[in-house]
Amino acid sequence: MTGAHADFWEVTQNGLDWALEASGLNDPDLRERLLALYFELSAYPEVPKMLATLKDDGFFTAILSNGEPKMLAGAVDSAGVGGFLDDVLSVEDVGVFKPHRLVYDMVGRRFGTDPGEVLFVSSNGWDAAAGAGYGFRTVWVNRAGEPMDRLPWTPAQVLSDLSTIPDLAKAH
Repeated sequence: MTGAHADFWEVTQNGLDWALEASGLNDPDLRERLLALYFELSAYPEVPKMLATLKDDGFFTAILSNGEPKMLAGAVDSAGVGGFLDDVLSVEDVGVFKPHRLVYDMVGRRFGTDPGEVLFVSSNGWDAAAGAGYGFRTVWVNRAGEPMDRLPWTPAQVLSDLSTIPDLAKAH
C-alpha cells in the first residue's frame, strides 16, 4: 500500500526483533534459533497424502506465498513435499504482498487458468477471503477455530484440516 517493499525474510526478522525488544529480551542466540526454525518446519500429517491424491487425480499443485524464495525452499525441503508440487510461487516476482491482485494473477499466468478454475487453500482467513474476492474458489483451513475476519468476501469453505481437499477439487 505504501509502495515500499522488503522481502518477507527481512519483514520476519524485523518482526522478531520488535517482539524480542518489546519483551525485554536481548539474546542473539535465541534470535538465531528462532529464525532457524523457519527452515525446520514440518507438514501437517495429512498433507503428503492430500498432495499425492491431487497429483494422482491430475491436478496441478503449487504454493503461492508472501515468503521469499530461500525461506520457501527451506520450508518445502523440511516438510518433504517438493515432489508433490508443480511450482512454488513467491511474491518476490511481482514485488508486492498478498492480497494485491498482482500476486493472485501469478497463478493464472503460470498455469493458464481462469480464477474460477482454481481451488485456493489458505490457513489465513484474510487470504482465503481476498482470494474469493479475486474470483478463486477458496478454502480457509481454520485449524484453531478462529472467528471469520470481517472482510467484504468470505471463503467458500472452512475446514479444520486438508484431508477433504481432493474431494473439493474433484467436485468442480
